[in-house]
Amino acid sequence: MARVLAIANQKGGVGKTTTSVNLAASLNATKRRVLLIDLDPQGNATMGSGINKAELENSLYEVLMGECTAREAIMQTPGGCDILPANGDLTAAEIALLQEDGRETRLRDIIAGLADQYDYIVIDCPPSLNMLTINALVAADGVIIPMQCEYYALEGLSALMDTIGAISATLNPALQIEGILRTMYDPRSKLTLEVSGQLFTHFGDKVYRTVVPRNIRLAEAPSYGMPVLHYDRQSRGAVAYLALAGEMLRRNEQRQSRQAG
Repeated sequence: MARVLAIANQKGGVGKTTTSVNLAASLNATKRRVLLIDLDPQGNATMGSGINKAELENSLYEVLMGECTAREAIMQTPGGCDILPANGDLTAAEIALLQEDGRETRLRDIIAGLADQYDYIVIDCPPSLNMLTINALVAADGVIIPMQCEYYALEGLSALMDTIGAISATLNPALQIEGILRTMYDPRSKLTLEVSGQLFTHFGDKVYRTVVPRNIRLAEAPSYGMPVLHYDRQSRGAVAYLALAGEMLRRNEQRQSRQAG
C-alpha cells in the first residue's frame, strides 16, 4: 500500500515542485515504485519530468472529471517513475469541483484505486490553499512542507498548519506532518540560522536534518526536462535530495517498527 505525501506550502517560490520532482526521482532511484501527481495547473512538475504538457492526450483534468481512468492518463517519465500529468485545464477542474458533492475526496478516491501499485505517491500542490490543495491534504498520509528560512515563510507556515489541523479534525484524521524541509539553505546567513533554530524549537524532530542548498544545477535541471539526479548526479542538489529520500525512508521504517511493536 502506497504512502501518500503531499508537498504543500501556499507560499510560492519555496521549492515545492523542485522537491516533488526530485524526491520522486530519488525514491525511484532506491528501487521504490513511485507515482508523481502534478496537482498544479501550471504543469511545472510535468514539464520538469520531461513530459510536454501541451501534448497530453489525457491529464489529471480528465481523470478528475471522470472522462478517463487514472491508468489511461498515467505516463512513465524519462527518469523512470510514473506521473499523472497536468496542464492549464486543471484550473477548470477546480472550478467544476466547487459545484459537486464529495468534492474534497475526489483525489482520494482516485488514489485508492492506485495505492497497491506503488510504494510512494508524491503530490505536487499548487501555491495556494484552494480546492485542489484540500483534495491533496484529504488524500495524503503526510505533508512535507518545503520552506525557506525567512520570517515571511514562518507567517505562511502558521496558515498552513491551521488548514492541516482543520482537515485532520474533519476529513482526514490520519493526516500528519511528515516533515519540514529547509530549502535554498544558506548557512552563512544569520537569518537562516535564526529561523532554522525557531523551526527546531517549535517542531522538533519533524524538521528534516537534510537541507537543500541553493544550487545552480538544481535550477537548471527543469529547463532540460529532468530531475537534477539525471542532469548532474554529483551536484549538491542531487546529493541533498538523495539524502532526503534516505532520511525519509529511515523515518518510515522506524514508524513501522514502532507500530509493529
